Amino acid sequence: MAQSMTGFGRSEKVFDSRRYSIEIKSVNSRFCDINIRMPKLFNFADANIRKLISDTLVRGKVDVFISFEDDSDEACEVVVNSSLVKAYSDAITDISKITGRADDANAARLAVFPDVLLTRQKIVDENVIGEELEQTLKEALDGIREMRSAEGLNLVSDLIDKINSLEKVKAEIEDRAPSVVEEYKVRLSDRIEELLADNNKAFYDEARITAEVAVFADKCAIDEELKRLGSHFSQGKRILAVDDSVGKKMDFLIQEINRETNTIGSKANDLEITNRVLVMKNIVEEMREQIQNLV
Repeated sequence: MAQSMTGFGRSEKVFDSRRYSIEIKSVNSRFCDINIRMPKLFNFADANIRKLISDTLVRGKVDVFISFEDDSDEACEVVVNSSLVKAYSDAITDISKITGRADDANAARLAVFPDVLLTRQKIVDENVIGEELEQTLKEALDGIREMRSAEGLNLVSDLIDKINSLEKVKAEIEDRAPSVVEEYKVRLSDRIEELLADNNKAFYDEARITAEVAVFADKCAIDEELKRLGSHFSQGKRILAVDDSVGKKMDFLIQEINRETNTIGSKANDLEITNRVLVMKNIVEEMREQIQNLV
């Protein structure tokens, strides 16, 4: 079944002393737009992370948050920036000579100067942490897929209900359409009776009325549009039943449905049909908004 583009997934896994936490959230977007926030430690895996996400989620604006902790004693090391600490020491000595004050900058005081002590992650096995990260990411993706599937199921159900509503309104238009020409013929005949005096009626025979009605009937004929609408509705149900990426297909189809609906409204020349067309256009617009959230 089709998936929504809205979802959230989270996973946390621990391997020995290493703790991985990943959160993924997504909203609708025309493309697969991935934004990742993660420690620099995982920069080597960026391409693999993006491919795994795009292959799984296909479409959507996706935000990924990755955090990592390593509680082992060997995880980090503190490094002295020897050139910088020497520069600080020399500068303090110069200040002492210039001012005549005592040079009391011991090692402990020098250590708190900016950037004298640097902490850095010790070299790790990228194959190991890459595999652990991938396992955590897949679990988070399973979570977001489950949520997107549940939301997609609700969307599809509602869209099918709306297609059923459109079919009902279409049937009402089909029932009404034949009456439009007949009512026009009656109105035309009544108008002629009203306008022409008795002695002029002979010059406007029934054949002329029939010709006028035929022209009107041709202008307001909507049989083809109604047939195409019926085909579009059936196609929409078939698309929504497919377990695949259906958003773009449905987006195109809803444009075609809207086009046929507008044509019926412009050709029908009947208030009752126009009112039903307005109902259809409202339903179509609601569908358009929902389809934007389908993968």
